[in-house]
Amino acid sequence: MTLALAALNRIPEADFAAALGGIFEHSPWIAERAAQRRPFASLDSLHGAMVRAMWAATDEEKLALLRAHPELAGKEADAGTLTAQSSGEQDSVGLTRLTAAEKARIKEMNAAYRARHGFPFIIAVRLRTKAQIFAAFEQRIANDRTAEFATALNEVGRIARLRLEALLPAM
Repeated sequence: MTLALAALNRIPEADFAAALGGIFEHSPWIAERAAQRRPFASLDSLHGAMVRAMWAATDEEKLALLRAHPELAGKEADAGTLTAQSSGEQDSVGLTRLTAAEKARIKEMNAAYRARHGFPFIIAVRLRTKAQIFAAFEQRIANDRTAEFATALNEVGRIARLRLEALLPAM
């Protein structure tokens, strides 16, 4: 489904939030807050408003946003409970078709990362290859929590941009 930005600018706030509520994984509150900044002249301005709403949130809200994301090739993928967007993103780089060794390695990294940082590893997979994702995973596990918290939020912003581009026609 694609939407027109002009239509998004005109619809009631609740409809706007419903239309864009999945851009940030299980966090429609970001779309609700961004709706107050309408009208948007471009996809850039819409994305900017949504990212500003994310960064303006409390640390608790940001942590909840990060924790709303699924692990890569994790239990949600195994159970078939990923959102359609997350499923498509993970499938696009082959994370749904891992070898047994890759699956074991990513499971190990998911556990180590979550234990160290308190939220799942987040990366805009559509911008990387599977090899780049594994390398980033290995490197970022060692980051301190403050740096990784910011890195994960920046990745959430990149994911949101890609999701908006898929939803809105080229401008």
